Amino acid sequence: MVMPPARTTPERILLTGATGAIGGGLLPLLLEGDAPVRALVRDPARAHLPAEVEVVQGDLFAGEGVGAALKDVDVAYYLVHAMGRGNTGDFEELDRRGATVFGEAAEAAGVRRIVYKSGGLSGDRT
Repeated sequence: MVMPPARTTPERILLTGATGAIGGGLLPLLLEGDAPVRALVRDPARAHLPAEVEVVQGDLFAGEGVGAALKDVDVAYYLVHAMGRGNTGDFEELDRRGATVFGEAAEAAGVRRIVYKSGGLSGDRT
């Protein structure tokens, strides 16, 4: 078996949902590692993220800034959901659209791994 060459630089990480409960809890753990961390946020002025986080402005559900955020990323964490986005209609449909936009952009950018947290809307009550 042929092994791929060893990496000489740490993996670059994109964290979506960095200002939410799960992403905000994960962020300090990611920053403990050697990998540079980038966050996609709608409003950088309100994000209040640590200085070592590279912030990219965009809106996942509108498809804005997603490609730029994923550029040169190896691992992407998708920890967002559409709940609480105001009276925009069916939040399940927004979630599907956001995941589709993200997945397609990640594939186009050559992202090697996506970590996805679903909303559990399939009837799971456990």
